[in-house]
Amino acid sequence: QVRLVESGGGLVQPGGSLRLSCTSSESIFSFNGMGWYRQAPGKQRELVAAVTSLGTTTYADSVKGRFTIARDKAENMVYLHMSTLKPEDTAVYFCNAGAGRFPSGTWYSGSVWGQGTQVTVSS
Repeated sequence: QVRLVESGGGLVQPGGSLRLSCTSSESIFSFNGMGWYRQAPGKQRELVAAVTSLGTTTYADSVKGRFTIARDKAENMVYLHMSTLKPEDTAVYFCNAGAGRFPSGTWYSGSVWGQGTQVTVSS
């Protein structure tokens, strides 16, 4: 069974940066794609960034220009580089395997999730 483990969360001041890491027990290229989602208290889980196996990426409008998704095939890892963090970025961030994009352009999540890592942006 595939296992995803996130790390790198923590407390950071507004304007700061963090890098989240997701380690997969299987090759990340065995999936259609990989994604990062987040869930803030009282809110639904939302897509933050995703990348297909061919390298097509998508970002939530709220993070464009600030966050970057990256892959390391050799290490079976996916990263989320986050900069210029804002208090509204505070959430639990989840790694997802199997994310992809329909021909219509709509992105979907995969069936495999990590346990999540907390990111808190506060002064």
